[in-house]
Amino acid sequence: MTTFDDRENAFEAKFAHDAELQFRVDARRNKLVGLWAAGLLGKSGDEAAAYAKEVVAADFEEAGHEDVVRKLTADLGAKATDADIRAKMAECLIEAKAQISADL
Repeated sequence: MTTFDDRENAFEAKFAHDAELQFRVDARRNKLVGLWAAGLLGKSGDEAAAYAKEVVAADFEEAGHEDVVRKLTADLGAKATDADIRAKMAECLIEAKAQISADL
């Protein structure tokens, strides 16, 4: 193998690692925001955990996080505005990154 091949393989491995890490961070963010929304809906315990899983699953509908925002907006109704949801998602993203980094 040449040095070029080694570098190419290293870049491909880094890209795959970074993509997996971002997926884990996004899933953790969605779980955290799902638990927050569950609290607003009066859910707790297993019911809250199940709702958080629904929010995580909602992110697989399309690329980006708009599908999660739509689900939460529809589910929460007047309990939280679109801006509240987006702000909470940004806050949870920071927390998710910290949690995932701590797990590594």
